[in-house]
Amino acid sequence: MTTTDARPRAAVPNRMERLATFALAHHWTALVLWLVALVAITVASTAVGDDYRNDMSLPGTESQEMIELQEEHGMTSGDTVTVVLHDERGWDTDADAVAALTSEVGAQDHVAAVTPPEQDGGTVSADGTTALVTVAMDAPAGEVPAEDYRAIIDAAQEHATDDLQVELSGDGIREAQQSEAGGGAEGIGMLAALVILLFMFGSFLAASLPIVTAIFAVGSTFGLVTLISHLTMVPDYTAPMLMLVGLGVGIDYALLVFSRFRSELLLHADREAATRVAIDTAGRSVLFAGASVILALAGLYSLRMGSLQGVVLGVALTVLMTMIASLTLLPALLTVFGKRIERSVLKHAAKTGRVPGQRWRSWARVVQRYPWPALVVSLLALGALSLPALGMNLGFSDAGNDHSSTTTRQAYDLVEEKFGAGANGPLVVMTEGTQQEAAAAYDEVAGHPGIAAASPPRPSEDGEVFTSLAFPETGPQDEATSDLVTELRSDLGEPHLVGGPTAALVDYSATVSDRFPLFIGLVVGLSALLLMAVFRSVLIAIKAAVLNLLSIGASMGAITLVFQDGRFGAEAGPIEAFLPVMIFAIVFGLSMDYEVFLMSRMHEEWTRTGDAQHSVREGLAHTGGVITAAGAIMVVVFGAFIASPDRMLQQMGLAMAVAVLLDAVVIRCLVVPSVMRLLGTRAWWLPGWLDRVLPRLAIEREPTR
Repeated sequence: MTTTDARPRAAVPNRMERLATFALAHHWTALVLWLVALVAITVASTAVGDDYRNDMSLPGTESQEMIELQEEHGMTSGDTVTVVLHDERGWDTDADAVAALTSEVGAQDHVAAVTPPEQDGGTVSADGTTALVTVAMDAPAGEVPAEDYRAIIDAAQEHATDDLQVELSGDGIREAQQSEAGGGAEGIGMLAALVILLFMFGSFLAASLPIVTAIFAVGSTFGLVTLISHLTMVPDYTAPMLMLVGLGVGIDYALLVFSRFRSELLLHADREAATRVAIDTAGRSVLFAGASVILALAGLYSLRMGSLQGVVLGVALTVLMTMIASLTLLPALLTVFGKRIERSVLKHAAKTGRVPGQRWRSWARVVQRYPWPALVVSLLALGALSLPALGMNLGFSDAGNDHSSTTTRQAYDLVEEKFGAGANGPLVVMTEGTQQEAAAAYDEVAGHPGIAAASPPRPSEDGEVFTSLAFPETGPQDEATSDLVTELRSDLGEPHLVGGPTAALVDYSATVSDRFPLFIGLVVGLSALLLMAVFRSVLIAIKAAVLNLLSIGASMGAITLVFQDGRFGAEAGPIEAFLPVMIFAIVFGLSMDYEVFLMSRMHEEWTRTGDAQHSVREGLAHTGGVITAAGAIMVVVFGAFIASPDRMLQQMGLAMAVAVLLDAVVIRCLVVPSVMRLLGTRAWWLPGWLDRVLPRLAIEREPTR
């Protein structure tokens, strides 16, 4: 016979409780360290400056082979600026103004050469009213400071008159133009988020804490990425992208922790206990959700595309910093301002007089009563919105998508009108061989269907490579131009190459399309395994993967309707080629955030009661309000970027706002409760052999021992 010691044993705090206790005990240290880190990183990054560079290399493609051949034979690889001169009297009527223009532009920094218009060189229109001045830069667009491009714009346009119109185009000119336009998207998003939090918590101090936490995390990351750009290749569009993701995710994670802290206060817990429970529950969800986003981003390395690796590093670092801030900085802020926050939380709760979660319990009962209508209507809506994504055309926007008031758009329209649509995106045909082979290629290209004109081949300085330009009849974004690139490559064969910016975009889009399925399978498969390990259920993992794919598909359909088809006043054009993979990685991880937050509460109730339907109602009652509030904040933060002058940020902001909106409202509030109602106890089924193989990962609060 054995006896049991009836004396109570001291509870041993688990890891998350120890983290919370440490943060509470050293709150001033945490605040000072975060403040010092933010200031030091900001000062250092400002002093050093950034070294953002775009890596568009695509090993194994014909475009990349041409770039390497150009470098091998000493051919220029710098950016090119085109100055478009238009005068209805004749482009050279005011010869003195044109001469002064070319001279002053040539004197600007980073200008290697200025080539004046030539009638026989195809740079003067047939009617003689429009001419092109080619400005060769001494470095690629990403390596020339924006202020130097602005100096070129000013130097050229100061010679414009009532008769002489001067417009400029080129990659560097577009980037300088967009950076000058700026944008207050970040401020708009944070202001809207603050308003939502004010309505939710009824206190400016309580509402500001998640935003302050996000600002510290994003500000520190911004400086770190600036410094890291000197060590590795980081594209110039990484900074605005991490700002977009960091603000949304940072506020979201801090809100999850703060909401649990508030709930514990309403249950009459003291402030320290409320903080420990918040870190031990919502903090676990934040850790798992952040790890899911980072895992999905890491899957982008499977695409083997240099242009994305710097972005992945920057965004993943942003998510990591927001996780750390939510678990260290926020508890410190709660300790410092805890008394005032507790007073405002209790006062607001007494003023509203509502039973926490009662409305969500009622909603869950309605969905459980009519699960099939709720499920079918939701899936039909998501499917219908996803359909346009099947016709998505990947590419890159160009000056033809800029606002009509910009100099790049006006230059684009003049060139299209006077030289033809293909003049804005000529193809480069290169021959490494004899002059006879180059001449034969020229004859074939010039007579090829779809080619409006071609320039005779010109030899390199060493005479081993010959280059000619081919001007398609269609514009650079037209699908017919993409088909033309494929046909020319097939017809010409070796030793000829077809490249140039337009062909490179065709290669980039094709590479993304070919490798996208592998990336999806990798991310979805690993995420499903993680969910099975956490919730010990096969069907919940499958459900989460399918629903996440539906919300992402619907977001892709939305940007296709708006930006590709030109709905709601947007300029019609292609979807930025790298956006689908970036959006998939980020949104899939964010969807896992809500999935884990909701299902962990359901699983907690299921484990405690064994009642499947009760667990659904209580899970939604405890998390529905927080999920919709967090979703609303991310929607306004992401949606604010639609006001950005950058078309890429507009597309990304809309896609992520739509995905989060559908995930938080349609999927979590309709589809998940109805699916769980239909599955019943089967939702928590896991084969015995799989239960033994899978590791056990605890998301719910660990019981103290």
